[in-house]
Amino acid sequence: MGVVKLRVLCAFVVVLFASGLLAQDQSFEVASVKRNNSGDRNSLLRVLPGGRLSATNFAVRQLINFAWQLAPFQVAGGPEWINSDGYDIVAKLDGNPGIVEPGKGLIDPRQMAVRNLLADRFKLKTHIEMREMDIYALVMAKPGGAPGPKLIPSPQDCAAQAAAARGQFPPPAAGPPPELGKAYCGIFGSNGRIRFGGLNSTMLAQAFNGPAGRMVVDRTGLQGSWDFELRFIPRNRGVDAPAADPDLPDFFTAIQEQLGLKLESAKGPVEVLVIDSVERPTED
Repeated sequence: MGVVKLRVLCAFVVVLFASGLLAQDQSFEVASVKRNNSGDRNSLLRVLPGGRLSATNFAVRQLINFAWQLAPFQVAGGPEWINSDGYDIVAKLDGNPGIVEPGKGLIDPRQMAVRNLLADRFKLKTHIEMREMDIYALVMAKPGGAPGPKLIPSPQDCAAQAAAARGQFPPPAAGPPPELGKAYCGIFGSNGRIRFGGLNSTMLAQAFNGPAGRMVVDRTGLQGSWDFELRFIPRNRGVDAPAADPDLPDFFTAIQEQLGLKLESAKGPVEVLVIDSVERPTED
């Protein structure tokens, strides 16, 4: 669940309560899809307990990225409107899906249900290709070195919290997560900021896919779960973005100075979802 950078996206929140239900026929019991005409450039996705999902001003390409857990460079093809048209979606699965440990690569049933929603309401058809691409390996900045000053072992056991709650978390409030040092399990991203809490180094690498612009694979050797807040000057900020803090470093310098990590160029196979066809939906 990395930081997604799309033209209509300035900020997003993904609350990570993953489920181990992997049924291909997982679909929403009820779902409302409406075009968002607010003109707002912000987008928000909330994965909630009780099998619920709420998306505000989400473009189809963003929904695809969420449903297949892909970075923008892993989705190819499609008309321009899938980047620019935002949709409001409120949906619920039947029952109360179970909880599994975050960061294990399992598919939340809501993600599978979004895939089926896209196929049903947007007539989305796709296929998968493996393409050799430039990637980054996430490594320690100094071989055998310690994490940087802002990368700290997490006191949060997100897996235990999720199991104990059995899906009964209260819905999280919209907006940014708590500041560093307060309980938080998940990934929050916005222009120039990544807030990461209670997850492992595999998820840490995935959080960098968006701002790095390539697939990032974990080769840090870090064990356990981690907390950090990374701040940097984002690329491709857009004409209406607020002025950047001139004292902030770029993304690549920030992860080295703040987290004690670095990205090394490499080549590797990358899974790419190719859009064959898609249609604007009938709203309800």
